Amino acid sequence: MKVAIIAITRNGALLGARLREGLGNSDLYVLQKYRGQAGKESISFAGNLRELLKQLWPEYQGFVCIMATGIVVRLIAPLLDSKERDPAVVVMDDAGKFAISLLSGHIGGANELACRCAFVAGAREVITTATDVNCLPSFDMLAKEHGWEIEDLARIKTLNALLIDDEEIAAVDSTGLVRPYFHGRGRLAFHDTFVEALHSGAKGFVFVTNRFLPPQIQSDKLLVLRPKNLVLGIGCNSGTPADEIEGVVLAQFKRLFLSIKSITCIGSAEAKREEAGLLDFARCYGLPLHFYESRELNSVEVPSPPSLHAVEAIGAKGVAEPAAILAANGGRLLLRKIKSGNVTLAIAETV
Repeated sequence: MKVAIIAITRNGALLGARLREGLGNSDLYVLQKYRGQAGKESISFAGNLRELLKQLWPEYQGFVCIMATGIVVRLIAPLLDSKERDPAVVVMDDAGKFAISLLSGHIGGANELACRCAFVAGAREVITTATDVNCLPSFDMLAKEHGWEIEDLARIKTLNALLIDDEEIAAVDSTGLVRPYFHGRGRLAFHDTFVEALHSGAKGFVFVTNRFLPPQIQSDKLLVLRPKNLVLGIGCNSGTPADEIEGVVLAQFKRLFLSIKSITCIGSAEAKREEAGLLDFARCYGLPLHFYESRELNSVEVPSPPSLHAVEAIGAKGVAEPAAILAANGGRLLLRKIKSGNVTLAIAETV
């Protein structure tokens, strides 16, 4: 997390210098007249806090504001967007007694940042999120810790509230990671199937799955978490555009009732490292690409017969299936290779 520390008093500048040193990956902004106290590596500003925050807001994932809480509330109010995108904001008094998690405590990481600030400054962290003060895990932190995507962020509040109220929550977890995370805290009942969970009489539901859920089992008390455990293996002819690759992927995901939000990466042949359409597709979905030499692809056992085209072109018996399995660390194929137009696709699930 890249952090901006902002100080507007002499003591704040001194504290800010300690925080910049202790936190790492941070920049210290101080009023011009206090730069002497903040050190040479600090960045001075003339005094327009509102303009400074507006300028810095898109550039940092976290803010530590050494000033009164009321000032910070008024300054950041026009900048707020959503719980999903707002940065972490921590407020500290210039005596260094308290580090208050003000905004984006869980997903944005303000609670953690407040604890780090408190440790560096010898202060006391102030955390007010309900799950934390009740010594309970939370579903948004569960998702964050494992890198899962939250299907509908608005439902986090509902499910966390049920957790705090000690209501029963039915969970279906394809990963097996929810039970150890909660470690017996909260009234979670685990079920093998969605139907079993929905008929359990529980007040809320948490499904961890890469599967598409039909409308008839949707509920405003159902939280769906998408584990990042699907891998695309893609082969394509030279010059294949990104929209053609996207069309094939989306069609197969719809056919197999899989969620594109669970895709974690793409595997392909080293020969496709500069393939513009493939690179554009990966960039559009924010997916990392892994490329494999032909000898690596040939070392993997796959169910489909060798591709004469791939053997002649790059010396590999296949691309989509072995690349998917390699990128999934030996995971199982959910979709054996299919060829559609200029695209060959396979889908694997990580183990």
